[in-house]
Amino acid sequence: MPKIMLGADIGTTSTKTVAFTMDGKVLAQHAVEYPLLCTTPGMAEQDPLQIYQAVLDSIAGAVKAAGARPEDIALVSFSAAMHSLIALDADNNLLTNSMTWADNRASVWAKRIRSEFDGMAIYRRTGTPIHPMSPLCKLMWLRHEHADIFNKAARFVGVKEYVLFRLFGSWQVDYSIASATGMFNLRELNWDKDALALLKVDAAQLPQPVPTTHQLQGLDAQIARQLGLRSDTPFIIGANDGVLSNLGVNAIKTGHVAVTIGTSGAMRTVIEQPLTDEQGRTFCYALTDKHWVVGGPVNNGGNIFRWVRDELATAESAAARDKQLDPYDALTRIAEHVAPGAEGLLFHPFMAGERAPLWNADLRGSFFGLALHHGKEHMIRAALEGVIFNLYSILPALEDLVGPTRRMMATGGFARSALWRQMMADIFNREVVVPESVESSCLGAAVLGAYALGLVPSLEVISDMVGSTHRHVPDEKNVAIYSQLQPIFSAIPAKLEQEYLAISEFQRQVAQRAQG
Repeated sequence: MPKIMLGADIGTTSTKTVAFTMDGKVLAQHAVEYPLLCTTPGMAEQDPLQIYQAVLDSIAGAVKAAGARPEDIALVSFSAAMHSLIALDADNNLLTNSMTWADNRASVWAKRIRSEFDGMAIYRRTGTPIHPMSPLCKLMWLRHEHADIFNKAARFVGVKEYVLFRLFGSWQVDYSIASATGMFNLRELNWDKDALALLKVDAAQLPQPVPTTHQLQGLDAQIARQLGLRSDTPFIIGANDGVLSNLGVNAIKTGHVAVTIGTSGAMRTVIEQPLTDEQGRTFCYALTDKHWVVGGPVNNGGNIFRWVRDELATAESAAARDKQLDPYDALTRIAEHVAPGAEGLLFHPFMAGERAPLWNADLRGSFFGLALHHGKEHMIRAALEGVIFNLYSILPALEDLVGPTRRMMATGGFARSALWRQMMADIFNREVVVPESVESSCLGAAVLGAYALGLVPSLEVISDMVGSTHRHVPDEKNVAIYSQLQPIFSAIPAKLEQEYLAISEFQRQVAQRAQG
């Protein structure tokens, strides 16, 4: 059997491992899901022990599904979601769960860091916008509101670092994950002294930063047997899921942009040097020392379509299930019967607050322009269009930094929908290409691992592995409609800033009363 690369992605809802041939063909994959814990307002946590077990089961499952022998596996390389935070004591026992990117409990401290502690200066050094998603803000919240945990903690890590410690017994973090913490100096490639001083955190309490190509050694023989691997199988630390998604869809050339919509969404492009935005609208994270990824994430992507399915269109979804049809496909067909622009109905998909380009956790969702002639089908279409309108709002900031974009590579669950893909082409007025492999972060991790081991000469070999399954060009009639609506969509959040704050505060009060 030819050699096999394993790319393992530790995601928000599951860990997935994909087995690839050395030329990028998918042989097998295995995913293990785990829950998101949201028992109090703003909370979004996960159990690190569940995730560790999911990583083991996912890797072992992919090896078994591929029919691979231990000697067939050339490497294992990792991708992971960003912005998680776990506190541990001096014996490496868990003091907290893993606080995910979706955890908004640090929102008050994010505002204070921006206004009282020169948040823009921190952003310019670290490349991470000041937002409750970031470990910087989470640690500030933990220090001030849970001092008992903060003072007892000997170490603060992310979920990938915790998993790799359990596997290899050392505390290390790749530059890519570190550069998404808000505490990592992009120019020095080390922890930012001023950020740590603000938090009262010592560098010794954090993992050692290493390049994304760093090889891990010392896998326990018993764990290796459990995974179906040799104990000397090369493991590469890898990078965060966002930058690896760009690599995995071959969006690493000038003017090429990767757009991902999974549970959340993001737009990213690759540059050669770290770069931040004067208005703080974009992030900048490391891929390698020669590849930096700038862009913006949104909180609201596929989770909006799920909300439409579960709350707005329950009858239609149930009818589809009764016929053994996919409810998402059924809802998409309903939306297809509505003209582009939903006859003047706009939906702002800020149901989980929002990140780029506004970076405001207090934003809330709304329909705008609702009239008596609108029906449920208009609301479904407006919700889908709203996700794309929202992503489009990142484009001006991105082009201010890096210049014009020419090509868009679309990936994530939404890329399976022809309607959503065409909406993107029309709203962005650009060609949209969908790569053959939808597991872009796993493929990116595998190729980065092969590059780290010298098995491929450069990351550009990805271009030979990524074909295209769909190409969508803009429809001029639709472009004209969307170009009228986009300025209206974009103007509303700025006009309602105080009202968003007031309603989100009211919602917090209601939730707190309900908690007793």
